[in-house]
Amino acid sequence: MISRRTLLRGAGCSLGLPWLEAMAATPGAKPPVRMAFLYMPNGVNVANWFPKEKGRNFDLPKTLTPLAPLKDQITVFSNLWNANSKGGDGHYVKEAAILTCQTIRKTQGTDMANGVSVDQFAAKTVKNETPLPSLELGVTPVAIGVDAVVGYTRVYGSHIAWSDPATPLARELNPRSVFERLYRAASGQQADAAKLDTLLLDRVLGDAKRLRAQLGVADQIRIDEYLSLMRQLEERVKRASAGQQRTWKARAPIDMKDAPADRPSDHAEHCRLMLDMMALAFQTDTTRVSTLMFGNSVSNVSFRWLEGVSAGHHDVSHHQNEADKLRQYQLINEWHVGQFAYLLNRLKSMQEGESTVLDNSMVLFASALCDGNKHDPHKLPLVLGGCGGGRIDSGQHLVYGEDSPLSNLYVSMLDAFGAPVERFADSTGPAAGVLKG
Repeated sequence: MISRRTLLRGAGCSLGLPWLEAMAATPGAKPPVRMAFLYMPNGVNVANWFPKEKGRNFDLPKTLTPLAPLKDQITVFSNLWNANSKGGDGHYVKEAAILTCQTIRKTQGTDMANGVSVDQFAAKTVKNETPLPSLELGVTPVAIGVDAVVGYTRVYGSHIAWSDPATPLARELNPRSVFERLYRAASGQQADAAKLDTLLLDRVLGDAKRLRAQLGVADQIRIDEYLSLMRQLEERVKRASAGQQRTWKARAPIDMKDAPADRPSDHAEHCRLMLDMMALAFQTDTTRVSTLMFGNSVSNVSFRWLEGVSAGHHDVSHHQNEADKLRQYQLINEWHVGQFAYLLNRLKSMQEGESTVLDNSMVLFASALCDGNKHDPHKLPLVLGGCGGGRIDSGQHLVYGEDSPLSNLYVSMLDAFGAPVERFADSTGPAAGVLKG
């Protein structure tokens, strides 16, 4: 017999197994459906991404080989694109809109305009059922200021989740902070912790406003960008302190002694820990919606630690068809797909009665560019993991007509989540073949 105290260990973090007794206490109860988005910057080496065969009898190309053991639980897409991102600069217009399917406003300051992202459409339908309506995660700090080459504020490139057209959602970068937030919710300390968070937040906002008065125009813009992000945190703190989630119970236990280190030692460990936090959040039902950015727009994180790579991510994405750069580009892509596979396997290991958390999840791995060298928004690299509570017809390569709307896929995902919409952005209907029946 496996004890409830048995731990799953990985990437420097150990997490409790599901509280199967508690789950069994409500026989027949249908597990919740979860939705997540993993964003990889800089596009892909196209030659090693798309399967040649369509339908169910397809071979995984080299970059997707980490997903081989999960082939029956993934769906690969070809020929989807985000038409509203076709103009503007090489990166920001495409990457800020990967989940909104809108055209962002070109601005150097705080008058940003985008759209509501698909994750937030979903989050609003379940916001009263979990302590956190959604969980936004990142690895790289927010880039501020203006990209002088293209004239867009860099804040666009640091966010894929938008609660309204003017408000990107602040991301959590510290895995220990995420763990502590999940722990407080699971242990019933949410309201007390929110009061403390409110005091700290008031102090931070007060200091920021006082500092603003002493700065020049350029620095005032940076402070305004920071304050606009903090407003979202302020709303979440107020909501938590109102005690709206007192009837919620965690679906799995969390022990504070299992908290990860405060400062991950390297990029790879940081990414793994954030994936662990997303998995734990879904397992405990602390949230049902989450996003993770492996890097900001134009990310040039060095991958020299990855065998066979000697350069930064953005550098090799501008491969100019040089064989060695294309080889390194593919290795970086494959590493990211490996992280996606890691998360799917974590969710698959978490039992929920006769199903698993992966069975009840949808996790979309996406980049907002196809070929990074061309800044191409056509034929986006997209793979969906999970079965969405039995609604997703997984295990196939779906090939659509040239330049079919990405937003059609989001219509199908929202339907599977239990938040159906007739239209999302420029959608023309649900994406054919995604849903069963």
